[in-house]
Amino acid sequence: MTIDQHNDVEAIRQLKARYFRLMDTRQWDLLSECFTADISALYEGAPRASEDLPRDIKIEGRDALVDGIRTLMTGAKSIHQGYMPEIELTGPTTARGVWSMFDDVRLPTCNFKGWGHYHEDYVKEDGRWKMKKIHLTRLHTEEEWL
Repeated sequence: MTIDQHNDVEAIRQLKARYFRLMDTRQWDLLSECFTADISALYEGAPRASEDLPRDIKIEGRDALVDGIRTLMTGAKSIHQGYMPEIELTGPTTARGVWSMFDDVRLPTCNFKGWGHYHEDYVKEDGRWKMKKIHLTRLHTEEEWL
């Protein structure tokens, strides 16, 4: 691995850490900078405010994704953790990765915990890595309705 490739892998690690921190600290404008304009996201077994809502959420586009996360997290407290990344550079400006994850989301109506994996595609735009595709698969979730 060259030093440039090492730096790219580290930049992707930093991107994912920033994604989690900005979501948990509700910094929506900065969170939007983590994504390409045309991001595609599928969250399986997502936290939900009501038992009547679907467990899986598919969202297309940066603005819709940030708005969807903001809406879900209204009144919530959360911690998202990602670890053990498997990052593969697939070209000079493309990469993919898999992250083990855990999240604990305290919504006003439900306490939620989830375990799983993020499968992601990344692109480098104007010298900065961004998420282009997110697919969160769940191994297990727990919902405690309040």
